Amino acid sequence: MTLMNNNLFGRLFLLLGIVSLVAACKAMGPDYVRPAANSPATYKETDSTKPVSEMTAQWWTLYADEELNQLIAQVEPKNYSLQAMAAKYQQARAMTEVAEAAKLPSVAFQPLPGRRNDLGVMARWEIDLWGRIQRNIEASGAAAQASAADLAAMKLSLQAQLAEHYFNLRVQDNQIQLLQAIVTVQEHHLKVTQNQYAVGVADRSAVLQVQSKLNELQSQMHEAKVSRAQWEHAIAVLIGKPPADFSIAPSLVKAKVPDIPLALPADLLLRRPDIAAAERRMAAASAKIGEAEASAYPTLSLFAGVSIQSGLLGGPSVTVPIFSGGQNKARQSEASSAYAEVVADYQQTVLNGFREVEDGLASLESLAAAAVNTEAAIKASRSTAQIMDNQHKVGIINYPVLIGAQTAALESEKGSLAILSKRLTASVGLIKARSEERRVGK
Repeated sequence: MTLMNNNLFGRLFLLLGIVSLVAACKAMGPDYVRPAANSPATYKETDSTKPVSEMTAQWWTLYADEELNQLIAQVEPKNYSLQAMAAKYQQARAMTEVAEAAKLPSVAFQPLPGRRNDLGVMARWEIDLWGRIQRNIEASGAAAQASAADLAAMKLSLQAQLAEHYFNLRVQDNQIQLLQAIVTVQEHHLKVTQNQYAVGVADRSAVLQVQSKLNELQSQMHEAKVSRAQWEHAIAVLIGKPPADFSIAPSLVKAKVPDIPLALPADLLLRRPDIAAAERRMAAASAKIGEAEASAYPTLSLFAGVSIQSGLLGGPSVTVPIFSGGQNKARQSEASSAYAEVVADYQQTVLNGFREVEDGLASLESLAAAAVNTEAAIKASRSTAQIMDNQHKVGIINYPVLIGAQTAALESEKGSLAILSKRLTASVGLIKARSEERRVGK
């Protein structure tokens, strides 16, 4: 009994000593601190006095288009690329659980090495003397967070793509309607010119000139219809449907360019999912440095169990690296270089984010001014067409001059639609650039 007590106390003291040693050890490698990013105080391409504000997570509702709302609502549950990215995120979370499991003992029923015909239940526990397991857990957790941010970034990108495709489709609907109106005018012009040629008032070249213009317009009409079909097909794929099973009824543009709330530049570092992903990859790479350094040091494991022949078993197991042919040093160098790489990637991602916001602000400001000029041109061309229509009725001008004025008025409206398309696309780009997506998983 005394001998058993001595053995028990001896093992207890050994365990307490190991626990004290583990508690005194600091994990190898640097403790992660996010590097500072070069963040300006204000944006260059906007009025610095403009107030900043939050933006709704359902940013597409700013456009007040119910059909757009319904389409974007289908991206998250139905897009296959997003489902694949979600599965990738779940894989990353599973790897985090695998890493955390290394902190706990492993128990197995196994034959005992060196003991013939002796089976037992053995428990093994690696003592994390140098923080290798801890750093691996940190790296896996940060990688899972980066994967969650990648998922958020892809969702935002797909939603923005759908909005852009939808606006392009609606603009094409307007363009097709305008082209049809121009074609109708030109067809009437051709009929009048042919009648004039029949009675000897116009020559053959006038007929051919009008016919050529009509053929050109009809070609533009076909191209516009092809473009519309392609936008419709792209939207179908984004919501997980075969193009043959999906259609959007023609309709004129309803969406208006919204007033987009602006965030401070510093907030961009916290809100954009692609920047969040790059930052989390830095944290993972930093932890990998410590993991690589700890791998070069001895490992200590405890084992305990019971076997059929030997009864209770237990004790420590130490592995001391002696020669690795330079592998340990190479792993540490690789980990440090990988960290330097992701730091540079992070800084570049931040700069790209600021550039995208500045691009969006500059585009919207310039296009807004262009829209004002275009509207003025439309108003002037419509007035001109009306005046010439009155002049034609009293015989002051001939019919071709009137047709030219009417066609010019319709062409001005086509130019206005092109500006509107660019403004809507630029607004989506700016919203995407200043995204407030914060749902980055742990």
